[in-house]
Amino acid sequence: MQNTPLNAADFEAIEDTLLQYGDDHSVLNPCELDGYFTALVSGPAQVDIAEWFPGIWGGENPAWETPEQCRQFIDLCVRHINTLAEQLTNAPQAFKARFEQTEHQGQDLLLAEEWCFGYLRGVAVGNWPEMPAPQVRTLQLIIDCAEQDNFELPADLNLDQHRQQVAAIEPAARALHAYWAAQR
Repeated sequence: MQNTPLNAADFEAIEDTLLQYGDDHSVLNPCELDGYFTALVSGPAQVDIAEWFPGIWGGENPAWETPEQCRQFIDLCVRHINTLAEQLTNAPQAFKARFEQTEHQGQDLLLAEEWCFGYLRGVAVGNWPEMPAPQVRTLQLIIDCAEQDNFELPADLNLDQHRQQVAAIEPAARALHAYWAAQR
C-alpha cells in the first residue's frame, strides 16, 4: 500500500484535509503539495517526516479530530512521496507535475504557480545548499513561475510565453533531481 500511486479519490481526500486544517501558512492544495514533495525527494538529502510533515502546515501540526484522520493523511502523503521518488529515480521522463488547469479566453491553460510555490517550500524544508550556476538558473525557472500571480489572469496574458514558461518546469524538476541524485 505504501507504493500505490494515488487516485482521484485520494487526491480529493488530501484536498479536503488541507482545506479543513490549513491556513495562510500551510500548503493549500494537492498541486502545491505535489511540488513540495517533488522538491523533498529531489534534494541533496532525505528529509525525515518529523521535518516535512509540520512543513505542510507551516510548522505547526494541526489538532486532528481523530488519530485515524491523521494516519490516513500521512498514509496518502507517504504513498505520494514514494510514487514521486520512484518515478523521478527510475522513469524521470514519465514524471508529470500536478499543475492546476483553468480556462482563459476560451483556451485551456495550465497554471504552475502553486506547484512551484510548493517546490520552493520543499527546497527550504530540505535546506538545500548553494548550487553551481547552471542549477541555480534551472531553479530560477521555478522561482520565476512561483512569483506570478495567477489568481486573476490578465486579459492581455501572452499565452505562448505562459505555456513556454510552464513547459520548462517539469524538465527543470527532472534536472534538479538528477543533479542532487548524482551528489548523494
